[in-house]
Amino acid sequence: MAMKPRGNLTYSEPLATGEIAVDAPAEMVYLLVSDPVAMAECAEELRKARWIRGASGPAVGNWFSGSNRNGWRRWVTHAEVTEAEPGRRFAYRVRTPFFVPISRWEYEITPEGEGCRVTVTNWLRVPPWFVPFAIFITGQPDRAGTNRANIASTLQRMKARVEGREWRTLVL
Repeated sequence: MAMKPRGNLTYSEPLATGEIAVDAPAEMVYLLVSDPVAMAECAEELRKARWIRGASGPAVGNWFSGSNRNGWRRWVTHAEVTEAEPGRRFAYRVRTPFFVPISRWEYEITPEGEGCRVTVTNWLRVPPWFVPFAIFITGQPDRAGTNRANIASTLQRMKARVEGREWRTLVL
């Protein structure tokens, strides 16, 4: 699905989502997904993250900075943790360093037997006037398709990591 034209953006429906069953306890999965520094190793565009503004871990109101990459393109984002329920949910909203809203991400963890199911949902929050700049900066005119593919790859790597399998060599 291509990104909707600037005048037809919807902010109530998710832009992209994905889910996966994981053979690991919800608490273990939460420790990874709520740590953006560690998740950067599993992600597609996020290459490096660090806690900022005195934060050192996942708590509502804490901020982290992400260094992102797509080919030769590079950009930085800042994210504020909006939900942090250990073993259950981790969510954050993303903006540019100059305060333009970008997106919201949510990891929902649901226990299933001995393991759990992880659902990732992403909502677009970019103002319509910023869409052309976002496309130029990231090189991605199809943000919905890109995020769906990136979520699938990230979830596969996250699953392998928490299940104790070699995840860096996964061919996706």
